[in-house]
Amino acid sequence: MRILPALTRAAAVGVAAILGAATLTACGSDSAGTADNPYDLLQPGVLRAGTLTDAPPNVYLKDGKFTGFDNDLLVAAADKLGLKVEFVGTDFSALLSQVNTRKFDIGSSSITITEARKKTVDFGNGYDFGYFGLDVPAGSALTSFDELPGKRVVVVQGTVQDDYATNKGLDPVRVPDYNGAINQLKAGTADAWIAPAEIGEKTAADSGGKIKVAAKELSPAPTAYAFAKGNDALREALNKALDEVIADGTWTRLQEQYYPGRPIPADFTPGSGDVSAPAAS
Repeated sequence: MRILPALTRAAAVGVAAILGAATLTACGSDSAGTADNPYDLLQPGVLRAGTLTDAPPNVYLKDGKFTGFDNDLLVAAADKLGLKVEFVGTDFSALLSQVNTRKFDIGSSSITITEARKKTVDFGNGYDFGYFGLDVPAGSALTSFDELPGKRVVVVQGTVQDDYATNKGLDPVRVPDYNGAINQLKAGTADAWIAPAEIGEKTAADSGGKIKVAAKELSPAPTAYAFAKGNDALREALNKALDEVIADGTWTRLQEQYYPGRPIPADFTPGSGDVSAPAAS
């Protein structure tokens, strides 16, 4: 075995130490961010958000632009952090896993917080409440959720409405998106669609008299943005920014814009609860 001179051995040890330090620094940047990317975003300065294209008034495409209450609120909060939002359309059934695998930095799609979903993603503070809506064909005699057993009920796969129908033993027909559910009602291949009420109401209004809302009931949990597990820096920063847009009146303005006349439940407080939203005008 060849014996290295002392100076050569020392140099080798020094190089190894430098390489080891560089490796540790690189690994650390993946989880903790860097000076130019403190929130560990896919692209510094840009918040890449997974969302839907077909769920007005919450999240949808209009004239080629992603908009809706959830998305406009996210843009306002991101602006407080100096971040630009880049929206990308996806299916709801894939959204949470895509957030957790870092295809997206955040999920924006009126996502109701549930214990099951907490196993896949982390949630920010709740920013909205919602109701379940029961949409039916215009000539239907259905008037309540209690009448659904034995009926052909359609839901969007992976939604809290899917959970509701399954827990009620309804054996629902699952479709990948809202357009799929709407088409089932229009074609008469479904007796009812359990939908987010606001989306169901907009759908009925735009259906030309083919769909109506038969009933609605309050959802059991608030909606929130979804984050990859462990990305606490981004989640905490967005929570703080959300409080700022609640306090400055942006949240109230968007509520009035997208849900005119909708009463806010007395026990619902958006954000951390440490700030108050100005009253509607």
